[in-house]
Order: sequence, then C-alpha cells, then structure tokens
Amino acid sequence: MNTKRLDLNLLVTLEALLVEQNVTRAASRLHLSQPAVSAQLGRLRDMFDDPLLVPAQRGMTPTAKALDLLEPLRQALDHVRAAVAQHGNFDPARARLTVNIACTDYLQVALAQPLILALRDRAPGVRVALRSLDILQLETQLARGEVDLALTTPGAAAPGLRARHLFDERYVLIGRRGHPRLRRNLTVEKFAQLEHVVVSLRGGGFVTPVDHALAALGYERRVVLSAASFLFLPQIVAQSDFVALVPQQLVRDRAGELKIVECPFPVPGFDVGMVWHERNQGHQGQRWVREALVELVAGRLGTRGRRPLAVQR
Repeated sequence: MNTKRLDLNLLVTLEALLVEQNVTRAASRLHLSQPAVSAQLGRLRDMFDDPLLVPAQRGMTPTAKALDLLEPLRQALDHVRAAVAQHGNFDPARARLTVNIACTDYLQVALAQPLILALRDRAPGVRVALRSLDILQLETQLARGEVDLALTTPGAAAPGLRARHLFDERYVLIGRRGHPRLRRNLTVEKFAQLEHVVVSLRGGGFVTPVDHALAALGYERRVVLSAASFLFLPQIVAQSDFVALVPQQLVRDRAGELKIVECPFPVPGFDVGMVWHERNQGHQGQRWVREALVELVAGRLGTRGRRPLAVQR
C-alpha cells in the first residue's frame, strides 16, 4: 500500500463503517451523504485490496481483514483525536455533566460508590445516575444515550462497543468474626459442612457452579439460603453462623466485622471492566470520568488491578 497519498478522512470513514456495519448509519454519524460514504468505501476497498464489508441479512458484515484492522485503526485515530482535541482543557472543577452508569448491585458498591465519592471532591458539578445493568438491552441503551458507561464483564458486551479492562475479581469466603468453624486452612470436607448462603440472580436457585465443582470432588455442601443479591450477604452472615462466597471487592472495607478466608478449592473468578459506545468516545467530560475510574482502580487495587485483598489466616 502506498501511504504517501493516504487520506485520513478515509480511515475515519472506515472506522465508522466497521462500527456501524451499515452505510446509512455510518453516513449519518459522519454527517455525510450515503453516496459519498459508498464512494469512500470503494476507495477503501481498492486501498486494502479487500471487500472490507460484505452484504448480510441485516446491514453488512466485516471481513477477516476488516476485523483485524479495527482495533489498531481505533488506537491510531484516538491518538490523533487526543492531540487535536487537547483533552486537558476539560476543567472538572467547573464542569456541569450528568453521567448515566449501568452496573450490578455488587459493582455499585465496589466501584460506583467510591467513584461517586471521589467525584464530589474533584468534580462537584458532575452528577451520576445509577441504573441496573440489563445486558440484553445494553447496546441499545448505549446507542440511544440512555446509558453512558456500563461496568460489567467486557467480554459480555457487543463487539462494536468500546471496552477497557479494570481488574480481575476473585471470590473469598466470609463469615462472622468469631465463627466457631470458619478457620484457616479449611478442608473441602469442612467447607461443605458449613451452612452456606448463595446468590441466585434469577431467584430461588440453590445450585451454582461451585456445587458442580464440589460434586466433582465428591462433596455436597449445605445451602440453607438463596438470596437475590450479593449486597444482602455480608449483613446476614455477620449476624449468624452462615458463610458465603462473595466477590473480594465487595468486602474489602469490612474486615473489621467479617472473617475472610480463602476457599479451600479453586473457584474461577471474572474480569471487570467498563463499556461505552462510540458516540461517547470523544466527549471530553465522559472521557475524563472514564480516566478517573481507571485512576481510582489503580489507587485501590494497584496499577494492574490485581492486588490481592489480605485474608485472615
């Protein structure tokens, strides 16, 4: 490819086409006519010697080469946008902005709450509206502007959305301080004999993947309570002899009232990140909030978001 005559506008059009996968929507986003975008697509096909987008039942489907181009193209254009926009001009101390954040109740406590408190000091004019996460509706909500930022597992988001990893989450076992049978180096057998509380997001379930893992080891645990929310668990175990496996960050500030130990067998964790739509990518205020969240996670968990929570031995 001869890059001496490369037109940056063509690359912007390619990015829009790959994200929207529809010439009409890409044209609307770029404030161009549909014929103009179609003509640019023709030039892009010649440039890369590839169809890039092929007709599909709904819109168009990117080719393998187009999918390989998307991420490096976005990164390159982001650097150009940052240099031109001078993002540092945003003044959080004087800004007036409302940010709609969708997340689970657990992440409202683990991430949204500390973010909101930090914003009160750094950006008192920034308001936050918390919404329950609906992963099935998330792409539509982000596209319409009903949600600006989602805190979730990035892999669950639609491919066309922007995403950034924040930290790796793990599970720990909690019980009340002074629990007579919750001790260090708990065996799998002793673990199974404890009275467990589980979370069933759909309601009423008493079996989770943990039970399948236990069954493979030849054990069955005593599940005495099924809750609909992780937020209920720390309070109920603090007032009983129940125990529960919970995400580590949910109880990072509650070591004074809870006993926290390692699970005696491996329990898969999950990654947590933020997801947003292309429409908010260049918005200076929204970008600043995203970066503030990244800084918050780095300060609380370490630069890579993997600092372990000290468990009680």
